[in-house]
Amino acid sequence: MARLTVEQIQVLSDNYVYLLHDPGSGATAAVDPSAAEPVLAKLEEKGWRLTHILNTHHHHDHTGGNLTLKQATGCTIVGARHDAGRIPGIEVELRNRDTYMVGGASAMIMEVPGHTVGHIAYWFPESHALFCGDTLFALGCGRLFEGTPEQMWDSLCRLRELPGDTLVYCAHEYTQSNARFARTVERDSDALKRRIAEIDGLRAKGLPTVPSRLDEECETNPFLRADVDSVKRGVGLPDGDPARVFAEIRRRKDAF
Repeated sequence: MARLTVEQIQVLSDNYVYLLHDPGSGATAAVDPSAAEPVLAKLEEKGWRLTHILNTHHHHDHTGGNLTLKQATGCTIVGARHDAGRIPGIEVELRNRDTYMVGGASAMIMEVPGHTVGHIAYWFPESHALFCGDTLFALGCGRLFEGTPEQMWDSLCRLRELPGDTLVYCAHEYTQSNARFARTVERDSDALKRRIAEIDGLRAKGLPTVPSRLDEECETNPFLRADVDSVKRGVGLPDGDPARVFAEIRRRKDAF
């Protein structure tokens, strides 16, 4: 299987679009293109031809460039079958545990509802890369616009079962704000303190904090740790069921 080259493009105020390029076949996919112009500019810079759009969910800041890119390049638009009616231009509809090829690179499709009910993630094992949209962020997770806390906790539990060296390519640069909140949950975590220092250093230089490693997220992201005693104590639910603890963490972050 092929290993992808990944180019990261910052768009709007804090969104990331990713270009995934298979050097062997020349296939190139854009993940969640919120705007077309920056994607077209990067394609021209790299000398690549867009062959696919991979959408994780239907929100406009993830699909806003779909139709313009389709018109400009003739690419194939891919997304979740559950969300087919809400993804502009969708042609290929995917379900949980499907595989999808970008050139010689194979993605496993994971249904991860919570942020929206039709959210999916693309995991490329050979590239050690997870493109998870707004389900999992660096030190955070997406708001529950459509799903339930139980759904989102189940989705996060399945994501954290992936290999620890998986690179988490989330869709937004929210990490500093997420870090400030995470400190309110686990104030005594040395791992979290070290990570916050690294994050602040990167942002001071104008550098992205994304991608992050999944093992770092499992060690420091409170939303992945709702079944850990220190997190339960941190939100005042020492005996709480993990889904209930997760819901309380999410409630607190929404008001943070």
